[in-house]
Amino acid sequence: MNINSQNVEQIVRQVLQEMGGASAGESKSAKSGPIPEKSRVAMLTALEHYDIKEYPIPQLGDDDILVKVEGCGICGTDAHEFKRDPFGLIPVVLGHEGTGEIVKMGKNVKKDSAGKDLKVGDKIVTSCIFYDNPEITMYDLNKQNIGGADVYGLLPDDDTHLNGWFADYMVVRGGSSVFNVSDLSLEDRILIEPCAVLIHAVERAKTTGILRFNSRVVVQGCGPIGLICIAVLRTMGVENIVAVDGEDKRLQFAKEMGASGTVNFKNHNGIEALTEGVKDAFGGYLADFAFQCTGSPIAHSNIYKFIRLGGGLCELGFFINGGDATINPHFDICAKEITTVGSWVYTLRDYATTFDFLKRAKGIGLPMHKLITHKYPLSQINEAHQTNLKMEGLKIAIINE
Repeated sequence: MNINSQNVEQIVRQVLQEMGGASAGESKSAKSGPIPEKSRVAMLTALEHYDIKEYPIPQLGDDDILVKVEGCGICGTDAHEFKRDPFGLIPVVLGHEGTGEIVKMGKNVKKDSAGKDLKVGDKIVTSCIFYDNPEITMYDLNKQNIGGADVYGLLPDDDTHLNGWFADYMVVRGGSSVFNVSDLSLEDRILIEPCAVLIHAVERAKTTGILRFNSRVVVQGCGPIGLICIAVLRTMGVENIVAVDGEDKRLQFAKEMGASGTVNFKNHNGIEALTEGVKDAFGGYLADFAFQCTGSPIAHSNIYKFIRLGGGLCELGFFINGGDATINPHFDICAKEITTVGSWVYTLRDYATTFDFLKRAKGIGLPMHKLITHKYPLSQINEAHQTNLKMEGLKIAIINE
């Protein structure tokens, strides 16, 4: 048998393929398989309508990463974009609560944003792209909020199109924040982004000096954000947490997440009666601290009534402009000497802290995975968003097979 150098090369390639191997910097994961030439994306092309399109997977730059998407949660921001396009992004590939497996990476990519090694096969999440503000770093002493940076799934579309997690593959561009989260489950990884919002909110609340282990804390709104807020407080050791919402199913889940009491505002006629309901849940006392998680101006106006003299409030429900709220500055703020902080998105340090929170939540038995109530394939993304708009579940997720 005459074997020349060309035959040897062909034989080696064949053996590597049969062993599940690949060229340097490419996937060796049997689950991922060979990298295709094109990727499907769910592109929002009109209000309340996605089209499934295919685009070529480009050559990677030296600082880029190609990720095979495993799943992505649907955020309230996605719902606003789906319904109203408030950011004027259409047409766009959405999805920023995503995670997946590295299948290829540029030669310059060695570590993640926290200094952890990165290799093909690792599971990752992204936070943002720093083009807008290169001064933001992992350990920024100013703890600057990353709200001004670009975020995957909320970027204006470009010629590549693979810049949102509602897809089969996504290209993580150089200059992005990337975190190796291979030690977390798929469900936990999908929840990282919304959980980081609450880690930041609680850190903001702690700056008031009012939130302590023995604080009476009211959490208004038991959607995913409010429920995660309860879980974060519980992992910190806060025991006395009262949840306020209008749906009994969500209030029951609030107890599973660590709430010691619940109040259904639909069972109380007027703010005075509702305030008495909150006091009764705390054994006759008002709250020391409150978290407003609804995005409702009416809810914001009401929450001051639940807080004691000298208490504190963290407002995080208004991620986008939800309208004006009416309060009485004298009775609601001055006479009570309420200390108020606002919270919006998170810092990179908060993002990394979230990984430890999720491990701690699991350690004390909080059912974080139950927040994901519905799972849809990419091909049914329109149905998934309609389910989300109808508030038929909590966290809706797109899961790739």
